[in-house]
Amino acid sequence: MREACIERKTKETEIRVRLNLDGTGEAQVKTGIGFFDHMLTAFARFAYLDLILEASGDLEVDAHHTIEDCGIVLGQALREACGDKAGIERLGEALLPMDEALVQVALDLSNRPYLVWDVGCSDGMVGEFPVEMAEEFFRALAVQSGLTLHVRKLSGKNRHHILEAAFKGAGRALGLALRQNTRYRGILSTKGVL
Repeated sequence: MREACIERKTKETEIRVRLNLDGTGEAQVKTGIGFFDHMLTAFARFAYLDLILEASGDLEVDAHHTIEDCGIVLGQALREACGDKAGIERLGEALLPMDEALVQVALDLSNRPYLVWDVGCSDGMVGEFPVEMAEEFFRALAVQSGLTLHVRKLSGKNRHHILEAAFKGAGRALGLALRQNTRYRGILSTKGVL
């Protein structure tokens, strides 16, 4: 089974993640940040991941620690659930429209963490979610999971639409990368390892 359970407790946050890579996209997310819950639920749905994520954090300070630490723990769970990555497609891409917004996502489960975030989006809040924290979430996810991730906005003005396209696009691309390859059972690399 491609599953993982990770718990992390710091002086700022306490986070529990249960992840099943072979799910149907069912998610139960509770972070205390409504828009973030919505984005993580959409991410899981478009990746066909079953996800339970519970987080409590120092939201009286701001949302930064909770959002970034969720990326850390989700990334750790993804790395553990993937194992040696034998038999997966490894690469995924998506072009995700959301009304006037269009976001392109490409990723590689390469064990070479890197984030390119080219998402021009005006500063501000979407609900209780600071726009700049989307980049911090995806950076933490990429670093902890070993993911090379490119996210680029091609068009869009509405912050909600842009961020939702980014989360859904990342989910879609990840779901494609995690698919089992029926033609090749080894690790998809000329090196033989990732």
